Amino acid sequence: MEKVGILVVSYGAREAAMVDAFARSPNHKVELYIADKQRNPFNVKRATKHVVIPDLNIEQICKFAEANKDKLDFVMVGPEKPIIEGVRDLVEQRTGIPVICPLRDYAIEASKVQQRLLLQEIAPEANPRFKIFNPQEYDGIAAVKKDVYEWLDELENQAVVKPDKPAAGKGVGVWEDHFTTREQLFEHFISNFQHGAVIIEEKVDGEESSFQAFCDGKHLVPLPDTRDYKRAFDGDKGPNTGGMGAYKDADDKLPFLTAAERECELALAKKIFEKWASKISDGIALRGVPLYLAFMHTGKGITVLENNSRPGDPEIINILPLLKDDFVDLCFRMLEGNLTRVELEKAAAVLTYKVPPTYGGYADAFPNLVDKAAVDTPVDLSRAYALAEKYGDRIKVYPGSMEVRDGETYALKSRAVGVLGLGETIEEARQISLEGTRAISGGGLWNRTDIASKQHIAQSISHMEHLRRKL
Repeated sequence: MEKVGILVVSYGAREAAMVDAFARSPNHKVELYIADKQRNPFNVKRATKHVVIPDLNIEQICKFAEANKDKLDFVMVGPEKPIIEGVRDLVEQRTGIPVICPLRDYAIEASKVQQRLLLQEIAPEANPRFKIFNPQEYDGIAAVKKDVYEWLDELENQAVVKPDKPAAGKGVGVWEDHFTTREQLFEHFISNFQHGAVIIEEKVDGEESSFQAFCDGKHLVPLPDTRDYKRAFDGDKGPNTGGMGAYKDADDKLPFLTAAERECELALAKKIFEKWASKISDGIALRGVPLYLAFMHTGKGITVLENNSRPGDPEIINILPLLKDDFVDLCFRMLEGNLTRVELEKAAAVLTYKVPPTYGGYADAFPNLVDKAAVDTPVDLSRAYALAEKYGDRIKVYPGSMEVRDGETYALKSRAVGVLGLGETIEEARQISLEGTRAISGGGLWNRTDIASKQHIAQSISHMEHLRRKL
């Protein structure tokens, strides 16, 4: 069996799922070199060499790659920060080791302004109405407030406020969700405007799907749709998070979409990719997951809410355990430029995140939801792992923002652990995921209980039926 060395740049549970997929390779003896944000207990156990780089500094990542370059075949990057800062450019230039992620200039999520302008050029029909506000164009708050309020008049207050730079899914503010007065909206606007450009765009009514695709530079290979849950609490209440969970159905489309709407997604993604790639002299600049699109389905077409240049967290976790392909071989085909298809098991998948009491300060809004006294107490994952005896490969437990400390496992500040359930139906997968979350104790961890619930899915189906009737 051929030996393969892989460096994984890791942030959380998304990368633990990648490590798991690599470690399960039936065709290769995989040696994993992991540059991690923390001493993730899952990764530490599986790494040939493990290094902690808390800020995921690309110079330090590159030094780790250089020190092991004779044993590395390629690098896989999950988190956005090193991608945006140019980790691929740096590692490939200094070491010659191929890296799977877009080059820095094509990490489009670095700027929401550039995303909107690029989409306006490539597929304007998928853009909402938007206006860009640049601090350098205004002398004072009064002038920018006047322009903001005039734009809100045009939008009839139905607005979404977005900072230009990434805010880990937490910088966006939506009318009626995060603010109900112009004063509240403007306060949110100014809190971001003092740091750089802000977009105010039209709020679009619809149902959201997450679209991801692997890319070898020449081919875009779509993956099944997933549905992400951004809001912190059950019932889609509370502020935005990095994502509290996600689900996929047993086939490629979500239950609230028609086959025709899925085909529209594929056509739009293909159009964006082909026109974007045609502007680039070297197509491999887009290698990796250059399109991780948040689509909004309106019943009369698709709007692109945003695009990211990396695998989704949590959305890719719903996909990786279902690969029929050896993930190592898939990555080699991506590097060789001959990745034209990806085969997956026909199964539904539901991912639920457990998070610590201090996550984002969100628990402050619901003080009775969690036990803050349990912060920084050890977390016991053993009972969740033991469920594999009952469910086999239908349950996966992926530590994220957790670290090994003096032989114990502790939750840190972000999403601590993802529990993935797999089943013939969404509900079967959901129940396995929830059973796994209940088996985890310690750390005061909490989770949403309605990820992929029948009620939530029924609401989405009903909403889409209503939107279609409005045509």
